[in-house]
Amino acid sequence: MPNEARTARRGWLKNGSPPGDLSKAVPCGAKTRRGTPCQGPAMRNGRCRMHGGLSTGPRTREGLERSRKARWIHGFYSREMHEQRAEGRRLQKQLAMFALSD
Repeated sequence: MPNEARTARRGWLKNGSPPGDLSKAVPCGAKTRRGTPCQGPAMRNGRCRMHGGLSTGPRTREGLERSRKARWIHGFYSREMHEQRAEGRRLQKQLAMFALSD
Protein backbone atom coordinates (compact mmCIF):
# COMPACT_ATOMS: atom_id res chain seq x y z
CA MET A 1 0.00 0.00 0.00
CA PRO A 2 2.66 2.63 0.78
CA ASN A 3 4.19 2.09 -2.68
CA GLU A 4 0.88 2.48 -4.53
CA ALA A 5 0.20 5.74 -6.32
CA ARG A 6 -2.43 7.98 -4.76
CA THR A 7 -5.69 8.15 -6.63
CA ALA A 8 -7.67 11.33 -7.08
CA ARG A 9 -10.66 11.66 -4.80
CA ARG A 10 -13.88 10.99 -6.64
CA GLY A 11 -17.39 12.17 -5.85
CA TRP A 12 -18.89 15.27 -4.26
CA LEU A 13 -17.24 17.21 -1.52
CA LYS A 14 -18.77 17.40 1.94
CA ASN A 15 -20.16 20.87 1.34
CA GLY A 16 -21.98 19.88 -1.86
CA SER A 17 -19.61 21.69 -4.21
CA PRO A 18 -18.30 19.77 -7.21
CA PRO A 19 -14.83 18.29 -6.77
CA GLY A 20 -11.85 19.65 -8.60
CA ASP A 21 -10.76 23.20 -9.30
CA LEU A 22 -12.14 25.67 -6.72
CA SER A 23 -12.09 28.44 -9.30
CA LYS A 24 -14.87 26.58 -11.14
CA ALA A 25 -17.09 26.40 -8.05
CA VAL A 26 -20.03 28.79 -7.78
CA PRO A 27 -18.91 31.84 -5.76
CA CYS A 28 -20.59 32.85 -2.54
CA GLY A 29 -21.48 36.37 -3.63
CA ALA A 30 -22.15 37.73 -0.13
CA LYS A 31 -21.21 41.37 0.37
CA THR A 32 -17.85 41.65 2.13
CA ARG A 33 -16.71 44.48 4.40
CA ARG A 34 -14.99 46.03 1.41
CA GLY A 35 -18.32 46.07 -0.40
CA THR A 36 -17.25 43.55 -3.02
CA PRO A 37 -18.85 40.14 -3.57
CA CYS A 38 -17.19 37.23 -1.76
CA GLN A 39 -15.34 34.88 -4.09
CA GLY A 40 -15.26 31.88 -1.73
CA PRO A 41 -16.79 28.61 -2.98
CA ALA A 42 -20.46 28.36 -2.03
CA MET A 43 -22.03 25.47 -0.15
CA ARG A 44 -25.52 24.06 -0.74
CA ASN A 45 -27.15 27.04 0.96
CA GLY A 46 -25.55 29.37 -1.59
CA ARG A 47 -23.01 30.95 0.79
CA CYS A 48 -19.44 30.07 1.71
CA ARG A 49 -18.37 28.70 5.07
CA MET A 50 -17.64 32.22 6.31
CA HIS A 51 -20.94 33.79 5.21
CA GLY A 52 -23.28 30.83 5.69
CA GLY A 53 -24.65 32.36 8.86
CA LEU A 54 -25.41 30.89 12.23
CA SER A 55 -28.78 29.58 13.23
CA THR A 56 -31.18 32.33 14.24
CA GLY A 57 -32.80 30.00 16.74
CA PRO A 58 -36.40 28.91 17.12
CA ARG A 59 -39.09 31.31 15.91
CA THR A 60 -42.37 29.56 16.70
CA ARG A 61 -43.96 29.62 20.12
CA GLU A 62 -43.58 25.84 20.44
CA GLY A 63 -39.93 25.96 19.39
CA LEU A 64 -39.15 28.75 21.83
CA GLU A 65 -40.79 26.84 24.69
CA ARG A 66 -38.93 23.64 23.78
CA SER A 67 -35.64 25.54 23.68
CA ARG A 68 -36.33 27.22 27.01
CA LYS A 69 -37.06 23.91 28.71
CA ALA A 70 -34.08 22.12 27.19
CA ARG A 71 -31.53 24.79 27.95
CA TRP A 72 -31.74 25.48 31.68
CA ILE A 73 -32.07 22.02 33.20
CA HIS A 74 -28.85 22.26 35.17
CA GLY A 75 -25.66 24.24 35.34
CA PHE A 76 -24.32 27.51 36.63
CA TYR A 77 -27.47 29.52 35.88
CA SER A 78 -30.04 27.00 37.14
CA ARG A 79 -32.37 27.94 39.98
CA GLU A 80 -30.79 25.37 42.29
CA MET A 81 -27.28 26.71 41.76
CA HIS A 82 -28.50 30.29 42.23
CA GLU A 83 -30.07 29.32 45.56
CA GLN A 84 -26.91 27.46 46.65
CA ARG A 85 -24.74 30.48 45.90
CA ALA A 86 -27.14 32.78 47.79
CA GLU A 87 -27.06 30.43 50.80
CA GLY A 88 -23.26 30.37 50.65
CA ARG A 89 -23.15 34.16 50.69
CA ARG A 90 -25.50 34.25 53.70
CA LEU A 91 -23.30 31.75 55.55
CA GLN A 92 -20.17 33.77 54.74
CA LYS A 93 -21.77 36.90 56.18
CA GLN A 94 -22.76 35.02 59.33
CA LEU A 95 -19.23 33.66 59.75
CA ALA A 96 -17.77 37.11 59.25
CA MET A 97 -20.12 38.55 61.89
CA PHE A 98 -19.22 35.71 64.24
CA ALA A 99 -15.48 36.29 63.72
CA LEU A 100 -15.89 40.03 64.41
CA SER A 101 -17.87 39.45 67.62
CA ASP A 102 -14.99 37.45 69.21
